[in-house]
Amino acid sequence: MLQPVRTKWRKAHKGRISGTASRANFINYGSYALKALSPDRVTGKQIEAARVALTRHMKRQGRVWTRIFPNIPVSKKPIEVRMGKGKGSPEYYACRVKPGRILFEVDGVSEQIAKEALYKASAKLPIKTKTIKRFA
Repeated sequence: MLQPVRTKWRKAHKGRISGTASRANFINYGSYALKALSPDRVTGKQIEAARVALTRHMKRQGRVWTRIFPNIPVSKKPIEVRMGKGKGSPEYYACRVKPGRILFEVDGVSEQIAKEALYKASAKLPIKTKTIKRFA
């Protein structure tokens, strides 16, 4: 499961995901990519599940680039705990994804295989996505 080696702060505010992505919004490495269309938090487990689905469908041919990383700690209180008594401990790490962000890039396989693989990966994510192709 993906998580940072160390963080500056142990706990983070929830925050809001507003606006569109200004970074990682163009294809840099591969020929085909999965682009986010809606804002949400994507957990480390979801990123890993999508990556596994991608590589399995491609039968470990070609190359996959993951353009997101879960660096935000998400805290949670134990079940049946009364209100108050401070914030819960960090449970997992997530990445705040804005619309327009490139999530995964693929290269070295045919267009049909790439599109099917990216579709299977998108089924593992909690956000709406679309497959895009590099021009030129």
